Amino acid sequence: MSLKGKTVLVTGGTGSFGQTFVREILKSQEPAKVIVFSRDELKQFDMQQAFPNEGRLRFFLGDVR
Repeated sequence: MSLKGKTVLVTGGTGSFGQTFVREILKSQEPAKVIVFSRDELKQFDMQQAFPNEGRLRFFLGDVR
């Protein structure tokens, strides 16, 4: 399945799986936008620093409970 040009929501996006998944889809799938949803503000900040010039990434704080 191709994600080219799609918007992708990754819940738990700052966890170990989420970070690896985001990195891979940005590199190989060419999505229009990737939304990282998690409740850890520090990990979101660290992830923003790891992808400094990636305009396709958006970060949202929240909890699905």
